[in-house]
Amino acid sequence: MASFAYKALDGGGSVVTGELTAGDRGEALRQLGRKGLQPVKLTQDSKGAAPAAKAKKGDSAPAAAAKKEKNDEPIPEGPVKLKRAEVVLFTEELSDMLAAGLQLEPALRAMENRGELGSLKVVSTKIRTLVRDGNSFSSALRRVSPSFGSLYCSLAAAGEASGALDTILDRQAHYLKTIQALQGKVILALIYPAFLVVAGISVAFVFMTQLIPQLTALIESTPGGKLPAGAKFLMLFTGFISKWWVVILLVIVAGLILFKAWKDNEANQPTWDRQKLQIPLVGRAFMSRFYVQFLETMANLTANGLPLLRSLELTRDATPNLFLQSHLDDMVEQVGDGRSLSRSMNKSGIFSPLLIDMVSVGEQTGKIDQALRKASVRFDKELDNSLQRIMALIMPAILLVMALLIGSMAYLMMTAIFQTMQNLGGK
Repeated sequence: MASFAYKALDGGGSVVTGELTAGDRGEALRQLGRKGLQPVKLTQDSKGAAPAAKAKKGDSAPAAAAKKEKNDEPIPEGPVKLKRAEVVLFTEELSDMLAAGLQLEPALRAMENRGELGSLKVVSTKIRTLVRDGNSFSSALRRVSPSFGSLYCSLAAAGEASGALDTILDRQAHYLKTIQALQGKVILALIYPAFLVVAGISVAFVFMTQLIPQLTALIESTPGGKLPAGAKFLMLFTGFISKWWVVILLVIVAGLILFKAWKDNEANQPTWDRQKLQIPLVGRAFMSRFYVQFLETMANLTANGLPLLRSLELTRDATPNLFLQSHLDDMVEQVGDGRSLSRSMNKSGIFSPLLIDMVSVGEQTGKIDQALRKASVRFDKELDNSLQRIMALIMPAILLVMALLIGSMAYLMMTAIFQTMQNLGGK
């Protein structure tokens, strides 16, 4: 048996120091977990080093088997990439365990011992190791896997600060599942429109490269045959496309590359984030999503006792849109100067009057967290309505574009044919 000196945090967040006796470091950590302590530092006393070394030479069969099993599954180095479904599963599992009363490290250890979790087992092991060494959960997430993203990590930091990590993780799991379901719906809804687009482009290509040139040659070789102005323009356009299609394709690809480089430039990100909010229909959905995230995060933080200013700072850090984040910076300064939340929201210019009124009522009644949560439910419904409108308009829009494209070419061809027949009939 070896003696270990520990420094840990109890349930109230106070620092506790002491010593305990255990067979190895793992058993010492388990003892601390059973006491409800979260270890910050655990060191083995030098007096217990020799017995520990002796025990290593004469390990019992079960201990040797356990060590062999552990060595058979080395922890991979570097960040671990996760699929979106794995991130959702990790969030749901951890949220359920924390809500059941487990502390963070025992919850991660329970996930680590579940073999069916696959890559999540490795992620849980790495995160638990970092948390046990004194790192915060949010910083451990950033270091272990880039798949969690800055928004996820910022919300985790907000949950740690407010003591509502299980609630915020549960809401984040709901948000991730909503996004996943939305992407699935979008993919399913776009299968038929994509087929129509491909078919329309194919028909247009056949029209421009085969039918229209043949029809033009036939009409021009016919006595009295004359192309209408629309058909002549279409022929010029067809000839230009046929001759310069490679150059046009290269220009489009170069334009997309330049746009992506401009968009990814840190200096241009606020401008792009502002432009996204001005896109018809889609921009409104972005704003509704921002309202819901802002309201949910603020409601959770204020309900768990955090000061309004600190809650607003954490909510700002959890906002991915840099344009909106700059407005939240101004709100942080105003609230820090003593203004109310509703007045700072009104001065920022990014919140709707209805939302400001709901927050103002919550301030007057002293139940701002409840007012924020009710407002989040209302704007969540508005977000769902916006997404449904977008999905409902995708199909008619694509059908209209295809109808105009194919119909215009067919109309010009038929007009040329009828005009030629009239000219021949007149003679």
